[in-house]
Amino acid sequence: MCEVPLKSLSKLAPLFALLSLAACGPGPTALPDRPMLTGARPGNYKETEATELARNFAIHGVDVSKYQGNVDWMAVHEGGVQFAYIKATEGGDRIDPKFLQNWNGAKAAGLPHGGYHFVYWCRPWQEQMALFEKTVPSDPGALPPVLDVEATPTSPTCPRHLEREQTLRDIKAMLVEMERYYGKRPIIYTTVDFHEAIFYGNALGEYPMWIRSTKHRPSVKYGDRAWHFWQYQSDGWVRGIPTRVDRNAFYGDTKDWQVWLKTNGFASN
Repeated sequence: MCEVPLKSLSKLAPLFALLSLAACGPGPTALPDRPMLTGARPGNYKETEATELARNFAIHGVDVSKYQGNVDWMAVHEGGVQFAYIKATEGGDRIDPKFLQNWNGAKAAGLPHGGYHFVYWCRPWQEQMALFEKTVPSDPGALPPVLDVEATPTSPTCPRHLEREQTLRDIKAMLVEMERYYGKRPIIYTTVDFHEAIFYGNALGEYPMWIRSTKHRPSVKYGDRAWHFWQYQSDGWVRGIPTRVDRNAFYGDTKDWQVWLKTNGFASN
């Protein structure tokens, strides 16, 4: 699908007003009328409709894994990044080798941070949650955990065709367990194809959603689906990170962000 250049960001404000978060718990009351970046998007990058629209949001963050190498978290925070999600586990037996280094570094820098689990569809959900709980500290000051659910049809070890109803039951079971263990409503991260196949009809709409859309505004592929986080770029450059990195925006202004942090128990060092 071709990209559509934007002539005026201010004309898009009514579109964002349609994205109510009533179904996702605490959320913003309104979006800013103009960019409020204050250094939240450092570095050079190729503009797309998504990156340009992301300027409407005040709060920006990154998500990282071993592929980002050795991160200087103090530089990341000082460069304007306001939150980080860190890969912790995958399936039932894989721990990201940089998890503890990233977790401790982000915490030492006073940066709001949380862990995420990448679901492997050929392991029982109980084993996956046991590994995540063993790996990610139950820290009252951390951000809510994230369940990363994506289709993996080309996986050499798990080319499983996902049946919607069973998949939703497994996802729900993992979310319930995450909330039981960490005491916070977890977040679902997903992609366009998975959302179209599994989450249509606002399935599991009671959970905050983190969506991926790196070319266009969320409504192009997700319709009126409510969301809390938007992964709008996969190849950004950020101060303190030696490789390209995913960048994300929070749905809301600075006040909404502070409310959300307080609701989820984040305490800065």
